[in-house]
Order: sequence, then structure tokens, then C-alpha cells
Amino acid sequence: MISNDTELATTLERIRRLQDQLAALRRMETNPVNYRLSSSGFLDEVDRMQLDVREYLSIPAEVARVA
Repeated sequence: MISNDTELATTLERIRRLQDQLAALRRMETNPVNYRLSSSGFLDEVDRMQLDVREYLSIPAEVARVA
């Protein structure tokens, strides 16, 4: 769970790096089955981190400070 803006920035950077790795894998892997197997873990992690970002951004800063 993201608890501050520094963690938000770190998570967004991790998402970007994973997406870059996926894009490179997509260009290099020609076998669709191998690509799905290789990419599924990356995609799951990106999805998980994006949910964390969404949850953090859905709460106004003032409310988060009080909680």
C-alpha cells in the first residue's frame, strides 16, 4: 500500500520500467504461447501496482493525513 507521495513516485517508476520490459519482450518473443507465459507475471505485477496507485489517489491528501 502506498502511504506518501515518495512511495507514489517510486511505484509509478516501477510500473514504467515493467512496461518497458514488457514492450521489449513483445518485440523479441515471436511465439505467442511463450510471450503469454513470459509476460503474465509482469502484467499481474503492473495490475497490482496500478490498483495501489488508484487507491492512494482516490483519497484526498487532507483525509489521508487525518486517518
